[in-house]
Amino acid sequence: MAEETIFTKIINGDIPADIVYQDELCICIKDINPQAPTHVLVIPRQPIPRLVDANEEDKALLGHLMISVGTIAKQLGVEDAFRVLINNGEDAGQTVFHLHLHILANKKFSEDSLAMS
Repeated sequence: MAEETIFTKIINGDIPADIVYQDELCICIKDINPQAPTHVLVIPRQPIPRLVDANEEDKALLGHLMISVGTIAKQLGVEDAFRVLINNGEDAGQTVFHLHLHILANKKFSEDSLAMS
């Protein structure tokens, strides 16, 4: 079995986090190192190390994560302008190997501001 990540520990309630949203398939927390005034992470409860590790059985979960992004954006009042980002692998800036989606908002983004940890 793979080592538990910080996200697994948050999902299990072992580490506190500022929870913005949760349902049976995912949890959304505020990022502890925000890169925008609004920066939250949408994390599936089922651990998938990287997006590339998802498979056919994960289709419904991946779709649920995207629908949840919309729900969360509306809840946060940023539905008119936000960015969704997924890092895949260390060289892409992924530091926790448990798939998660970044929602960033309340900042003007330029095309060259794509780097995100």
